[in-house]
Amino acid sequence: MLTLLLVLHVQAQGDWPAYGRDPGGARFSPLTQITSENVATLQVAWTYHTGEPDMAGMSHRPPALEVTPLVVDGLMYISTPAGHIVALDPATGTERWRFDAGVNPHRGYGDFASRGVSFWRDARAAAGAPCAHRIFAATIDARLVALDAASGKPCAGFGSAGVVDLRAGLRVPPLEFEFYEVTSPPAVVGDLVITGSAIADNTSFAPASGEVRAFDARSGALTWTFDPVPRDSTDPAYRSWQGGSARSTGAANVWSVIVADPARDLVFLPTSSPAPDYYGGLRLGEDRYANSVVALRASTGRVVWHFQSVHHDLWDYDNASPPALVTVVQNGVPIPAVIQTGKSAMLYVLDRTTGKPIFPVEERAVPASSIPGEVASPTQPFTTVTPPLSPLHYSGADAWGPTPESQAACRAILGALKNDGAFTPPSLQGTLVVPGNVGGAHWGGVAVDEGRALAVVPVNTIPAMVQLFPAEGFNGDSIRRSDADHGITDFEYTRMRGTPYIMRRRLIVGPTGLPCTPPPFGALVAVSLKSGAIAWRVPLGTMGDTPNLGSVNLGGPIVTAGGLVFIGATLEHVFRAFDIETGRELWKATLPAGARATPMTYEVGGRQFVVIAAGGGGPFGAGDAIVAFALPAR
Repeated sequence: MLTLLLVLHVQAQGDWPAYGRDPGGARFSPLTQITSENVATLQVAWTYHTGEPDMAGMSHRPPALEVTPLVVDGLMYISTPAGHIVALDPATGTERWRFDAGVNPHRGYGDFASRGVSFWRDARAAAGAPCAHRIFAATIDARLVALDAASGKPCAGFGSAGVVDLRAGLRVPPLEFEFYEVTSPPAVVGDLVITGSAIADNTSFAPASGEVRAFDARSGALTWTFDPVPRDSTDPAYRSWQGGSARSTGAANVWSVIVADPARDLVFLPTSSPAPDYYGGLRLGEDRYANSVVALRASTGRVVWHFQSVHHDLWDYDNASPPALVTVVQNGVPIPAVIQTGKSAMLYVLDRTTGKPIFPVEERAVPASSIPGEVASPTQPFTTVTPPLSPLHYSGADAWGPTPESQAACRAILGALKNDGAFTPPSLQGTLVVPGNVGGAHWGGVAVDEGRALAVVPVNTIPAMVQLFPAEGFNGDSIRRSDADHGITDFEYTRMRGTPYIMRRRLIVGPTGLPCTPPPFGALVAVSLKSGAIAWRVPLGTMGDTPNLGSVNLGGPIVTAGGLVFIGATLEHVFRAFDIETGRELWKATLPAGARATPMTYEVGGRQFVVIAAGGGGPFGAGDAIVAFALPAR
């Protein structure tokens, strides 16, 4: 019996059973076969092509293969944007089964991605019974699908023939089909499956409601619902929405990954901004539960605590990254903690049981709004021990360009924008927003090595410009012609329905296509969880012909007990490994496309593999490859 238990334990150590490997999403693997000494010899072990069609030439946004595979009990599980759920042999990449959820890929989804699936064991089911082990997948068109993990067949007793329609029962349904999606895998806690949603939140003052819902893992029955925009006037957070605006506002949804502490019966929600992103005159106040880490009792959906990272968001500063549950040591005392990174470039370390900051946070005065009808929050929460992960301020004097001409052009662009420091609100003049709407720290999130007390985060340093136009009398054709005359064709325009304004924005790049602010344009940052100080910071990738400029990046890291950080994320078609102690790049490999996905690692047959999905879509390039790397076979 002891031998059997030891074997099962070793097998579990080699698996990657959840999106962040463990329910708390720390993204740490205890595997040590691949180390800083031998990582340079990693080579491609196998490649699997999902067979997704190349839709880069379509009029809608192309799909992005952002899946982080799972490996459980000898099978690998992946999902694709178009709704294919696939089981592979993790040793060879050979397909074992494939299920087609029947997603229509041409509905114009705003964020056409699927970041993975979830695994659940039914403790009541007999061994080998159908659907005793289940794969749960939330499709882009908002359906929750339950499949038998061994065969890929739908679990007939779950919902309707294995499917729950996540659009059904919403307090406010979406105005248009493509305005409501699900891109992240659900959380599994006990016998519950918990889902969020992705909402087109800048299209209207009152888009779809952003409820988080828990379903019975066996039957698919709804167990509880939590709306991050509080509807109950007795809820303390309700008063933070002035004029009763919580009754009509939408979004504040959870489109990122939900993490859990099953032992404490807690789930942790990284909530996004309320609608619309850039004008809050119809939702004055702090807008509590939005832009927050919200801890819920997993069994009931009741709020235990919440911490708001941005008050009255006017910058699209969603909590886009998953929280990470870890243990930090302060004065020799271990403290269960939640780490949350944000687009605002802050890293918050909170007590997991109370939500109180472990590393100090203080409210600092920030600029007021100049938009009629808008009242920006007078303060925002700044971490005081951990420095910002990326810059919070640029000016015309900081303008950068690879040539004197491009630098002069960038100086003119930056100098023309309103720029009163961090959290400068949108304006009619046009505002320099630092960090931009992609972050700062972005949806790639954080990976944590508790033993070394290091948290590793990818960041962007590129700012954005945001400008509001009165909707009355707006002549879009004339303005776009003016944009084109100035050589600018990448402005994004959005009519924020129900508000007096139209928004336009763009990331700030110069005439060469490179950012107007100094390199590195993207970086990998390690934070000490002992002191809160930056342990190291290195450029992540490059843009242009000059090495080490750093790259705009999307996608997360993982860390291993072998002393390594693995990450793709950059615009280059490259996968990298870094030394976790120093940040030194130790290895890189060319991929068939860019990789916005977070990688994972596992062991099977005595061999450790590292896997990443390549095919980030858009500027990352089209692709459909799952690529596995390993040390040379003996």
